Amino acid sequence: MPYSFTSDIRYSECDSDGYLTPFSVINYLQDCSTFQSEKLGVGIGYLKERKRAWFLNSWHIIFDRYPHFGETIETGTFAYGFSGLYGYRHFYIKGGQGEFLVRADSLWFFFDTEKQMPTKPDEQDMAPYMEEDAERLKAEIDMPPLKRKIVLPKDMRSGEGGGLEACEEIEVTRHFLDSNKHVNNAWYVEMAASAAGMDRPSELRAEYRKAAVLSDHIRPLIVNDGEKRIVDLSDRGGSPFAIVELMP
Repeated sequence: MPYSFTSDIRYSECDSDGYLTPFSVINYLQDCSTFQSEKLGVGIGYLKERKRAWFLNSWHIIFDRYPHFGETIETGTFAYGFSGLYGYRHFYIKGGQGEFLVRADSLWFFFDTEKQMPTKPDEQDMAPYMEEDAERLKAEIDMPPLKRKIVLPKDMRSGEGGGLEACEEIEVTRHFLDSNKHVNNAWYVEMAASAAGMDRPSELRAEYRKAAVLSDHIRPLIVNDGEKRIVDLSDRGGSPFAIVELMP
């Protein structure tokens, strides 16, 4: 069965209108996967001892309805497949009547922290996550096939495309960092949504290219592509840390 936990939405997790922010949503999802790994005995301590880690490659998140302050929610997750370096995991947040509020798909890759390179997970790294009922659970969540790459307009970084907007760069300070000393995945989405002025997108995709660390500088570059906005979060040399696509 998928792992899940219940929680009441806290005031500190909400925006000025009392809705759970995308930043907080992603933290709920990430916490859920971490809780599951700990319960299964393959959590942070286990991975650190083996000099391994699971890193997030990409998100696709659909917001059916944003939870609000004081609402009781259930956050859940289950793995539904492994292939080579990669693991695939669905997430959800449900309301009090069991309805989906948030649905998400994600792609992760296994990493050797000693050699600083991706590596294939062993059977012992995958077996605890195997879900016999994965196909039925996938059908319930009803997510479209996960796309790994977000395609940027060809002229986006040249500055020649119309509708481009460069925003003030962001210096990475300690409060952005997670236990791996990398910028937490949720912060990239927060930076992109803030830069694009889209507080509550109906849908988002995020692709993580490389990890930003302490004292790095992140430069958001925005392009309007029809209804959606694509935010390229790059270093000063134009190499992307993450790319985020937001739908209104």
